[in-house]
Amino acid sequence: MCGIVGYIGKKNATRTVLEGLKRLEYRGYDSAGIAAINASGDIFLKKAVGKIVSLEKKLNPIPSSTLAIAHTRWATHGEPTVENAHPHTDCKNEIFVVHNGIIENHEKIRAALLREGHTFCSSTDTEVLAHLIERCIAFGASDLAEAVEQAVRHVQGTFGLAVIYSREPAVLVGVRRGSPLLIGLGKQEYMLASDASAIVGKTRRVIYLNDNEMAVLTPFSKKIFHLLRSGARRKKELKKPVSMIDWSIEDSQKGGFDYFMEKEIFEAPSVIENALRGRIIARKGEVKLGGLDAVRNRLRDSRRLIIVACGTSYFAGLIGKYLFETFAGLPTDIAYSSEFRYQPSVMDKNTTVLAISQSGETADTLGAIREAKKRRALTLGIVNVVGSSVTREVDAGIYNYAGPEIAVASTKAFISQLSVLVLAAIYLGRMRGFLSSEKSAPILQELLSLPGQAQKILERDVHKIKEVARVYKNHNNFLYIGRKYSWPVALEGALKLKEISYIHAEGYASGEMKHGPIALIDKHFPVLVVSPRDSVYTKTLSNIQELKARGAKIIALASEGDTEIGHHVDHVMTIPKVREELSPILSVIPLQLFAYHMAVLKDHDVDKPRNLAKSVTVE
Repeated sequence: MCGIVGYIGKKNATRTVLEGLKRLEYRGYDSAGIAAINASGDIFLKKAVGKIVSLEKKLNPIPSSTLAIAHTRWATHGEPTVENAHPHTDCKNEIFVVHNGIIENHEKIRAALLREGHTFCSSTDTEVLAHLIERCIAFGASDLAEAVEQAVRHVQGTFGLAVIYSREPAVLVGVRRGSPLLIGLGKQEYMLASDASAIVGKTRRVIYLNDNEMAVLTPFSKKIFHLLRSGARRKKELKKPVSMIDWSIEDSQKGGFDYFMEKEIFEAPSVIENALRGRIIARKGEVKLGGLDAVRNRLRDSRRLIIVACGTSYFAGLIGKYLFETFAGLPTDIAYSSEFRYQPSVMDKNTTVLAISQSGETADTLGAIREAKKRRALTLGIVNVVGSSVTREVDAGIYNYAGPEIAVASTKAFISQLSVLVLAAIYLGRMRGFLSSEKSAPILQELLSLPGQAQKILERDVHKIKEVARVYKNHNNFLYIGRKYSWPVALEGALKLKEISYIHAEGYASGEMKHGPIALIDKHFPVLVVSPRDSVYTKTLSNIQELKARGAKIIALASEGDTEIGHHVDHVMTIPKVREELSPILSVIPLQLFAYHMAVLKDHDVDKPRNLAKSVTVE
């Protein structure tokens, strides 16, 4: 969840990593710090609690350096304090480490190092790494790279590391196991980062490290090796492919909007368009997904599909279950990635496991994929970030092409996931002979109309949604309900409200109200009902009447032209009328806007909600 950036080269390293750190702040903002070395070998360390602006004030004026590492933290072990902020150092203040991940055996290592006389300054798991490296140098490691490699042999858990050493002022070492790390390639300069956002303004040429790989960087060279087991001989350096980042620094800027979240909601039309571009032959009712061609035969022969995901991606997966069973006739289950490895599940070579992840770095989802591969299942991914860990782990996959999503609360990624899931379900249905071209062609034709329909919502309804939010901004509880395709949309709407406005909100299937939750309902507990004119509309109307009889204030999200629902509710928001399988792509947009305006009206930092970070790279 934290952010790492490092630099070695001819530019001012301190300024460079500070700029990168600002672009990584969505990864964590409990505290931040920088360690840097100048050409003479002089080193300095600055750390601050809170957002990066607090650190920047301590760096005024920005000192010159040629080597630096920096970190923005989302706390796991140890409270957000200056002492617990990264970088961490050793007893001699010579070795400096920044770390993403969790050292599971840190207490045992700390106890052993304390017995040897090491002194600790923090309560973090990361600090043990600096002292371990110090110990390895004291016991004869030939250089920093060898000391780092020896140190991580003692570590259980996950890590992405960047390490510098005052006695080797022209060396930057990076190591990865289970937490993302990439190298940015420049001219006589290199960067290390946990996320491409940190380096895209400097270079688009990157190398992605895999697990158990180490990079040793100088201003004039890069060397990448497999981590060695104790006693093994050094192998030749690895030849890694160079990838290109497919978005620009402008894509990661606010572009005149007040918040990234607002900008990303307004990108919905282009996001849908990008997800569909080049993938639909509407007149034939066909879908082209080149990323799945290599596994086409195994996919056709699959007897069962399991979707694994977390958070917002899990709710997209719930809709995906309906889509795959409706369009492809394929029995589909869904599981939280965090629970998948622990639940008994019968899988074999005829099972397909589909992982959905915006970042492609979610630790639990990566764990689920690896478990599926152990059981011989075919693994697929729907991922937004090119070159991410999930894309390299699965057998095949589909990219969202939604562009960078900076706000912590996911909006456009969810919309792109839904768009891709519709394509994947139709692709599979046609391939399996379950869906005819006569049935698929009109669905695809309507799918192609959704960018324009989304634009219509954004041009017409924003002010009205803001005014509805103004009415309800002081409520402390909210209920979201829906049926069939609208049930996962209700769950996602409730999650957005929780994430950024800090209002207690629950999402429920409408039919479950009488089985307990309706006991909560009164005039102080408003309900948002996702109620497009679909196959379960009359049942949803019955639920609305039950709620109204208990005094509830009700907001309905309805289809345009629905003249009936307004007689039963207090406020109405609308979406264009579309077939129910496609309705979630549109119906989530007003819910995202409603949550956004609720949070803004309550004066919250919408892009950086408390206690949350963008990518959950630890379990």
